[in-house]
Amino acid sequence: MKSLIYHNPGCGTSRNTLAMMKASGEAPEVVEYLKAPPSREQLVTLLSMMQITPRDLLRRKGTPYDELGLDNPTLSDTQLIDTMIAHPILINRPIVVTDKGARLCRPSERVLDMLESPITHFAKEDGDVIHHAGETQ
Repeated sequence: MKSLIYHNPGCGTSRNTLAMMKASGEAPEVVEYLKAPPSREQLVTLLSMMQITPRDLLRRKGTPYDELGLDNPTLSDTQLIDTMIAHPILINRPIVVTDKGARLCRPSERVLDMLESPITHFAKEDGDVIHHAGETQ
């Protein structure tokens, strides 16, 4: 299976995740999800694969989260998914899919345990250096 990243090039975490994947020898399919959002079926599948709820995937910062009242605990999963489909900026990123599963990679180094041959050292855009010694799940 070819790896895949739901990516926002305007997001530093997403850029760092993609860079770690490439530095580890991956050539992922890059889906700029703001330009090509996942379908409802794809989003539901991703949520199932990640074993998280729609609320866990909602992004608050820089989105219409507050304006849409998404902190309302009575909103159903279906309503939250509908809202993410209507406003893809609400989907937190990056989401990475590999043979090892799917994961929201925040922080970006969460991607390393999903890769076949992860790098052991990586300098993020902000200068932080990641040291990876293997499985940390």
